[in-house]
Amino acid sequence: MPIDLSQTTMLMLGGAFVLGWIVAKIGAAISKRVNSTNRDPRDDRIRSLEAEHRIALSEVEKLKEALEEQEKEVAKAQSLIEEKDSDALKKTGVIEKLNRDLKESVKKTRELRYELTERATENVKSEVKLREVETELEVAQASSEMITTGILDYDMVQESIDVEDTGKRRRKEDKQQRRAGDIAKSGT
Repeated sequence: MPIDLSQTTMLMLGGAFVLGWIVAKIGAAISKRVNSTNRDPRDDRIRSLEAEHRIALSEVEKLKEALEEQEKEVAKAQSLIEEKDSDALKKTGVIEKLNRDLKESVKKTRELRYELTERATENVKSEVKLREVETELEVAQASSEMITTGILDYDMVQESIDVEDTGKRRRKEDKQQRRAGDIAKSGT
């Protein structure tokens, strides 16, 4: 049996469908307004906590990136410090070696100055002795010439020569000792 539905019935059926849909929308809108005024405060707290959690996660990511950058900088700084430490150790070794060399040089210089002072003193002493010998030789020659010519009485001449020789020798020795002292002072 075929069902014959008329056009009017079809229109009514379509109209009823549209009217039901409109009523459902209006009912949903009204219930939404009623529900929004009577919302549970825990839902708001949950939403705010979820938002704070998302913000915290993004901050954690930023902090992790910053931490990684700082770790890289720390690693660079440590390598730089190690390089500087090794350079400092090398320079310390060089300084110690130079200090040892300097001490040895100072010691050798002092020894050479002492030796130079001794040689200068010996040289002055030998010059004094040489002059004494020359003076004695001159006196001996002069007295032998006088004795041979018979002009001089040996006893009187000998006394005057001894007095003069002693004064001259003392002056020469004092002069030479001052000179040796000056040389020694200028050497140190």
